Amino acid sequence: MQLYLDQNSLIVYKALASETRLQILNHLADTPSTVSRLAQIMNISKAIMSRHIKILEDANLIHLSKTYASSDGREKVYTLRVDKINITFPKKIYLPYKKIQQEIKLGYFSDFSATPSCGLASKEAIIGRLDDPRVFVANERIHASLLWFSDGYVEYRIPNPLESDQHPEMLELSLEIASEFPISNNTWPSDISFYINNINVGTWTSPGNYSDVRGKLTPKWWDEKYSQYGLLKHLRITHNDTGMDGEKLSDISLEDLHLESSPFITVRIGIAENARNKGGLTIFGENFGNHPQNILLSIFYS
Repeated sequence: MQLYLDQNSLIVYKALASETRLQILNHLADTPSTVSRLAQIMNISKAIMSRHIKILEDANLIHLSKTYASSDGREKVYTLRVDKINITFPKKIYLPYKKIQQEIKLGYFSDFSATPSCGLASKEAIIGRLDDPRVFVANERIHASLLWFSDGYVEYRIPNPLESDQHPEMLELSLEIASEFPISNNTWPSDISFYINNINVGTWTSPGNYSDVRGKLTPKWWDEKYSQYGLLKHLRITHNDTGMDGEKLSDISLEDLHLESSPFITVRIGIAENARNKGGLTIFGENFGNHPQNILLSIFYS
């Protein structure tokens, strides 16, 4: 589960702000259990335990896995719904430079290679047929707000916004991204490589393809068993190196990209042929996942 510092996550923070509820989660981590059994183990009344269970259930931390008949009537068995919680803090960088930001819509790629499972989806519906690479050349692709494939790449070509008297100091690529699994798999590593102007600037390993909770922006028609959200990542290239959210990926620097001599900037995102973890990728646009944005390319300049 991915948490952010906003009001939408407050119910989860409140659910975790209890020693009793933390103990319940620890018990359920070992084995699914009923309210009666948990009340007996923790030596509290069944009524009080039911209130704690309701809070945890409302926060999507646990869920009802099955119901069976017992001497007390119908007994409900609860189990954990998540195995990990990440708290994401807002990332702000303050630099003495000016900034130009360009939006890259998911469907506006100039080149691609897509191996099933693959597909595109708009805010309203799946585009074309699932697992058919031909949808990547359909006219409707420009409406894509979700893009996925098990192997391959997408490449975008955009105008270089820098004027002759503007000197690049940092390039940042921001996007919500995850691995790709035919339905979903929260633990499914994938080595995703990033190329700027045909230079492999680095490879980041996505931990999984997430469906533990519904994406805040994911349309209601999209089945909850499929990928729901990704991780918001920030690839930054400076005069020194390339990093992902502050962790170094490579020694590639701005000078290697030759931004000042190219009228275009080419961005390729994909799975390299020699990738150790070929777990595909899913990119979330402004109408899917947890972040209302498409791919954003920012150039800081002096």
